[in-house]
Amino acid sequence: MHRKLPVALTIAGSDPSGGAGLQADLKTFHRFGVYGEAVVTLLTVQNTRRVSRVEILSPELMLEQLQAVLEDIPPQAAKTGALGSVHMVQAVAQAAETFAFPLVVDPVMISKHGARLIDAQATQALIEKLIPRAFLLMPNLDEAAALVGFAVNSGETMLQAAEVLVSRGAQNVLVKGGHLFSKGLPGDALDILLLQSGVVREFSSPRIHTPHTHGSGCTYSAAITAELAKGTPLVEAVDRAKRFVSEAIRTAPGLGAGNGPLNHLA
Repeated sequence: MHRKLPVALTIAGSDPSGGAGLQADLKTFHRFGVYGEAVVTLLTVQNTRRVSRVEILSPELMLEQLQAVLEDIPPQAAKTGALGSVHMVQAVAQAAETFAFPLVVDPVMISKHGARLIDAQATQALIEKLIPRAFLLMPNLDEAAALVGFAVNSGETMLQAAEVLVSRGAQNVLVKGGHLFSKGLPGDALDILLLQSGVVREFSSPRIHTPHTHGSGCTYSAAITAELAKGTPLVEAVDRAKRFVSEAIRTAPGLGAGNGPLNHLA
């Protein structure tokens, strides 16, 4: 009898250059030994230097994709990436009410190039509708600040933001502190995980001075989702994912003339 292959699902946007979005998610799922599925929310025109166009699909088309996946090859874990519009956020949140598996919410708001991928209305829907459906919410510093309404620029404020987001319904919150370096603060890349139980765990890795971090957030959340699909406990899943992303950044292939992709074969 064949051993059943774990299945992970991404509900995200497309990056034709392959470094971020659902392309990065699928590569990461494969690297972690799980079968990957992808429901497309939006299409981008981008490379390592620019994002010049974003086309959001209709929520109805997204939901049809999702239903086709769920009725035939249901996943053991799923994640969201760029959703784009208030209607898309609402549609995903409503669908998530019936999910019998953990949902990792990566609140993708701004691309590495500075292109805004979600508007104010959609941000509010994210707070009110989708965050309460999240098994794990994992914002970076800027996203956390946008969600809680105060500056998140230190270990202390990262934890405060996580507490607010748990109070708003997220079961667990991982605030990613990699951007602290770009804000001029020294030290390791620190992420803070607040569990539903109130336990706090910290994950750090050495700073890597490189421009090649395109898709790091997508890859991180996809790695955690893959581990959850395999039944790995959350703290261990985050630890494995953090180590993978650090190595993927360290060994980035140097592709493109701008903010290049990670090494998804790390």
